[in-house]
Amino acid sequence: MAFQFEERELLACCGSTRFAREMARLSPFATYDQALEMARDIWLNNVDINGWLEAFSAHPQIGETPANQTSGMHAQWCKGEQSTAMATATGSNLQELHEWNIRYKQKFGFIFIICASGRTSNEILGELKRRYVNRPIVELEIAALEQLKITELRLAKLFKSTEVSPFHSGEHSENLKPRVLLVADERLSKIGAHITAAAPSTRTRPPITTHILDVSRGSPASGVEVVLQKWNRLEEEPSFDSAGSNDWIFQGSSVTDTDGRSGQLMPIVDHVSPGIYRISFNTSKYFPGGFYPYVSIVFKIKEDQTSQHFHVPLLLSPFSFTTYRGTVARMII
Repeated sequence: MAFQFEERELLACCGSTRFAREMARLSPFATYDQALEMARDIWLNNVDINGWLEAFSAHPQIGETPANQTSGMHAQWCKGEQSTAMATATGSNLQELHEWNIRYKQKFGFIFIICASGRTSNEILGELKRRYVNRPIVELEIAALEQLKITELRLAKLFKSTEVSPFHSGEHSENLKPRVLLVADERLSKIGAHITAAAPSTRTRPPITTHILDVSRGSPASGVEVVLQKWNRLEEEPSFDSAGSNDWIFQGSSVTDTDGRSGQLMPIVDHVSPGIYRISFNTSKYFPGGFYPYVSIVFKIKEDQTSQHFHVPLLLSPFSFTTYRGTVARMII
């Protein structure tokens, strides 16, 4: 069965006009997974920062009701997503949320974006205060990830409204949960600025790069040792049991600079060898009392991706981390 959606329905999932238009153009979708993959690609690689801001502005502020001009489906979803927060809020709590919403918008230029489903008012207020200290470029990245979570949830609701399961046979319902995935790392610019893509005819940097952001401080993480390795057994991919295997071959190492970026981890070549790579970060020296002594990220480069750039950042705090695949566009700060 094919799932056909109109632009207005997709606009209720994400308030970016370009996002909704491109998703509608690619519709119908065979499965929810296919739609989700397309949504991620469009949001992170096609929609520019002005489109992100357009999507942010479609949301009511936490603790407020949607505007009258908001579509019925969008308004219903907004109300449902904030239901836990509103049910746990007190008068003083709502007043404090209102005051912090104003401070946040004055600093960053857009409203506070958070996937509010299942969160209490105190949890949301605490997260708002924690994120308020971030640098604008860091906060924009986090807001985009939160918008992606919201979009994933709403796409799932849109598919569910068809009353036919959109998942592959055998797919588990937990796949409905939002996934903090890609954000187009090096295409971020200051709020309201345009993205300028770098499209040189030959590479000017290695095909695999990384940087580290300390999200607990809202700043780059400098002085962190980084090691890149490649799996050496072509006939067999690595597994959980082979994490410590000698079949991981050293490619290069570096230490992050004051911008949190690593130096050259491998030669600058037009085509990187396909295969499984592992990039590891010695986080224990940066966070001596942290939960993770080191972090390793394993990823795969396919045969048809050898000319692409692979930027694999790490967002780190003492007790959490996340990663995603960035793009080849440059960040202007």
